[in-house]
Amino acid sequence: MSLFDKIAAGEEKISVVGLGYVGMPIAVAFARKTKVIGFDLNEDKINIYRSGADPTKEVGDEVVKNTTVEFTADPARLKEARFHIVAVPTPVNGDHTPDLSPIKGASRILGQNLTKGSVVVFESTVYPGVTEETCVPILEKESGLTCGTDFKIGYSPERINPGDQVHRLETIVKIVAGMDDETLDIIAGVYEMVVEAGIYRADSIKVAEAAKVIENCQRDINIAFMNELSIIFNRLGIDTKSVLEAAGTKWNFLKFAPGLVGGHCIGIDPYYLTYKAEEAGYHSQIILAGRRINDDMGKYVAESLVKNLIKADIPVKPAKIAIMGFTFKENCPDTRNTKVVDIYKELIEYGICPIVIDPQADAVEAKQLYGIDFADMADIKDMDAVIIAVAHEQFAALSKEEIDGFFHAGSKKKVFVDLKGLFHRSEFSGSDYLYWRL
Repeated sequence: MSLFDKIAAGEEKISVVGLGYVGMPIAVAFARKTKVIGFDLNEDKINIYRSGADPTKEVGDEVVKNTTVEFTADPARLKEARFHIVAVPTPVNGDHTPDLSPIKGASRILGQNLTKGSVVVFESTVYPGVTEETCVPILEKESGLTCGTDFKIGYSPERINPGDQVHRLETIVKIVAGMDDETLDIIAGVYEMVVEAGIYRADSIKVAEAAKVIENCQRDINIAFMNELSIIFNRLGIDTKSVLEAAGTKWNFLKFAPGLVGGHCIGIDPYYLTYKAEEAGYHSQIILAGRRINDDMGKYVAESLVKNLIKADIPVKPAKIAIMGFTFKENCPDTRNTKVVDIYKELIEYGICPIVIDPQADAVEAKQLYGIDFADMADIKDMDAVIIAVAHEQFAALSKEEIDGFFHAGSKKKVFVDLKGLFHRSEFSGSDYLYWRL
């Protein structure tokens, strides 16, 4: 009986190391088919999951409440599993170099609890070579076992899209790679248990690592192009959204839009590839140019808002401004690496102290990471300017009358910044509004 057969029969367990936005959906999905140990070092997080709550909102409280995942913060429990999935974050340092400390730490913990005959699959986004050249030596050192003889490794890049209830683990084609054909068969078989969209077998682990990292590089570059177009068209007095809608009528026009690029994928992953390219003696031009444009968009938005305040004859320093939305994307509680904070910080530089409202965001996380306390929707009144920074469904449902109510009743000009173009420009084209969007 192969390891896959034993897992399918419930005779061997799967462990998922790291229970965040990526690991939690994986653990829950596999628990519908077999026995799963869900491990995370954060005991508070484990206790929340055990209580039946889902702070990530990726699977929902009801699913967490009823799942058979064995949640634990005890590393020794990993010894009970023979198939391990590592799904920890891979951020960057302040100088944009890869921060491999989470994946190295996970490898150390897993290595200390690794048993013979195990398969370890990494899902974290990395540059080509990390799995075999960085993680394997740690696993071997901590376990005293030999890779290829005592345990096998593979790579299957995550493709979770936080907040997206359509493109889920089960509905996205899964890339899998193994160190040899036997390992690849086991990994493919295990993931086929839950992935309905099918499996793609990559030629090698490095190919799979590279495929993942360029997915987000491609999106980053395309969004950077849209952001650059937005800057150009705003200078020319042309509405960017209208231009894109017109161009989008061509069958092969790529439908991207300008915006803030945050989160722990698109705004991070390109730096992993450019770092590896530098090691190989090549200095990236297109990828880093795109990164520079996207990283500067928060500052650009704040500067544009200040220009509109001046145009409306509103004094800048005492201006009352509300920023609606703080997460890195819509309908998601995650505030890590949000670029909305760049708008906030830039406005502070102008002597403006904006209030921030976000009914979807993790308020505790925002306070810990940024020192920002959220206001309530009821606090948005007598404003000089309002920025809708994130396209949360609650904001998209606002009526013109509700938005009118956010401003001073006697305002001659209401400065309204609708970053994502949620509303029709024509609704706010009257003499009492200055409407601006990317």
